[in-house]
Amino acid sequence: MERIAEFAKRFPSIKNALTRWVSAAADADWRNPAEMKRTFGSADVVGGQTVFNVGGNKCRLIALIHYRSQRIFVRHVLTHLEYDKGDWKL
Repeated sequence: MERIAEFAKRFPSIKNALTRWVSAAADADWRNPAEMKRTFGSADVVGGQTVFNVGGNKCRLIALIHYRSQRIFVRHVLTHLEYDKGDWKL
């Protein structure tokens, strides 16, 4: 949640969309990527991480999802420019 809060502070216009993402993810009971994609159809699994388009594709949230333990670890919340640099893939 810390990464989400930091991004929302930098870009307040996306705060509501991030709050909606957090709420939907917290309420989810996904057992696999197919179930996750029913909630977030535009999400993509990239190298073991899941990339979410948030706020009408205004930012990208990259997370590790452990389906068995029902835990989501937010690794990055990025602007498109930051995402396109690709440093998050390391």
